[in-house]
Amino acid sequence: MISVGVVGASGYTGLELVKMLVTHPRFQLKYLATTTGDTVIEALHSSLVDVISFPVEKASVETIVEHCELVFLALPHKASMGFAKELIGKGVKVVDLSADYRLELDTYEEHYCEHEDRENLDSSVYALIEYYRDELKTAKLVAGPGCYPTATLLAILPFIPYMDANAPLFVDAKSGVSGAGKKLSETTHFVTVNDNIFAYNPLKHRHAPEISEKIEKIHGVKMSVNFVPHLIPATRGELVSVYGTLKEDIDPIEVLKKHYANDRFIRIREKPVDIKSTAGTHFCDIFAMKNGNALFVNSSIDNLLRGASSQALVAANLMCGFDEGVGIPMIAYVP
Repeated sequence: MISVGVVGASGYTGLELVKMLVTHPRFQLKYLATTTGDTVIEALHSSLVDVISFPVEKASVETIVEHCELVFLALPHKASMGFAKELIGKGVKVVDLSADYRLELDTYEEHYCEHEDRENLDSSVYALIEYYRDELKTAKLVAGPGCYPTATLLAILPFIPYMDANAPLFVDAKSGVSGAGKKLSETTHFVTVNDNIFAYNPLKHRHAPEISEKIEKIHGVKMSVNFVPHLIPATRGELVSVYGTLKEDIDPIEVLKKHYANDRFIRIREKPVDIKSTAGTHFCDIFAMKNGNALFVNSSIDNLLRGASSQALVAANLMCGFDEGVGIPMIAYVP
């Protein structure tokens, strides 16, 4: 058994990690923490009452090192790098769910803040499983992709070799409100979200450069990415539609089937996808079609799982030499 911990246990992604870790056959949950501490996990999440009772401490590098061989950092952007830098130096493996280690230095500092750990940033592995599986097996620091980039990249990467790089990509992305985290704001207030749908940060969202950067890193192609996210009146789930221009004739479904033939958590669909079918699972469902040289790709994930916590757990499985599917949820919550 490998001893693991979660720092940031009070948030939605922290809860999802705890739910998977308490039944994981190869990981033993030994430590839970927040930035404030002094409580118990069931007080933070009522769904865990009479299921698990576990103290939640104030996060401390020394205590993490004492209890954990691997730790998940489910912290806000800018907060993770201070912990990760020290933990890596003390031999603890780190899976970070924030943006702190998922971008190149210039891109990160342009859209977030000055980076405090440039050395480890250069050695982190981006946890888009299907594209970095081998690198994850030897990683000491893993950076979980954002939920929007996960759904977008898994949808569009198989098609980049067939696309006109001079034509822009348009990404229409819709997410449940849990993607915004627990902190209340005007846009996540029930009165705002209920019976409503709206775009936010259109064409300026900081996930756009993440998508652009990874397309270039994986395929060596620079593309203009026009990204527009929306909030929908749902707790969880994410639906992404990508529109691009082909430079040659292809069968989109056959391209997807061939590309992901050996990836068990990618499901190729014969019709447009929906969020119910992936809710509560690690699956990414993808559909694609074309009209002449116009390409439409449609993907669906659970934003809290495939978009964050289950992707982090798969990365941890690979880091520790386990099968990637160990402890991973595969059955949707709803019909």
